[in-house]
Amino acid sequence: MAGPAGRLDAVLVCGGKWHDFDYARLRLLELLGEHPQVRTTVHQDYDCVAALEKADLLVTYTCDVRPRAAERAALARFVERGGRWLALHGTNAVIEAPAPGGPRVFTTPRLLGGLAEVLGSQFVAHPPIEPYEVQVTRPGHPLVAGIEPFTVTDELYVCELHGELEVLLHAEYTGPCRGFAEGDTAALDDAPRPVLYLKRHGLGEVCCFTLGHCRGRYDVQDLGVDDTGRVDRGPWETPEFVTVLRRWQWRAM
Repeated sequence: MAGPAGRLDAVLVCGGKWHDFDYARLRLLELLGEHPQVRTTVHQDYDCVAALEKADLLVTYTCDVRPRAAERAALARFVERGGRWLALHGTNAVIEAPAPGGPRVFTTPRLLGGLAEVLGSQFVAHPPIEPYEVQVTRPGHPLVAGIEPFTVTDELYVCELHGELEVLLHAEYTGPCRGFAEGDTAALDDAPRPVLYLKRHGLGEVCCFTLGHCRGRYDVQDLGVDDTGRVDRGPWETPEFVTVLRRWQWRAM
């Protein structure tokens, strides 16, 4: 619920592995800053239980950030009491990097516990980053109304799904996801891959948007690449992606 004079408290959690979190954090703060009634606290992980207890909005852009049991419970309570959570890109991802000297295979252990049910999904694998088409599943929904199918360069997430989801955008992919332990079997069915969906929990709602990949030159040094030699902005330069982010903010308020 809004505070005096309509003030809304937002929590932004932005951090983790293998992405340009500085860039994503700046862009998300710019978008939140378009609303003068929103006051935002910024965190790199989920050690922000006190802030969550009084927050109205939660925006997360993480990769392999693993909330502890008390933090998972606080996230579930936030949504259950009516909070609105925008869970971007790798928020639903727990990823173990390959062991040094071993096969270059990433594993995705199911360590989110009951939080995967709140989020509605957990990341399993993705094919190589390349352009793919995003389809509009529910063209009449306010978050995507007027948006036509569009092409984006990003990681196409193949996820394990949980509970009843209201899918708004999806992509089609059937095939291998090389480099992931479950990559040979994760995407063999022909089911649509949710890209944007809503998931109710208690009085609140999670909006999960799997787009959002961005990477700078120095973001995978722990994987043995000192300098990628390139900067990837992916969907952040795709108008439809930014349009949905803006619309979510208006909807959540």
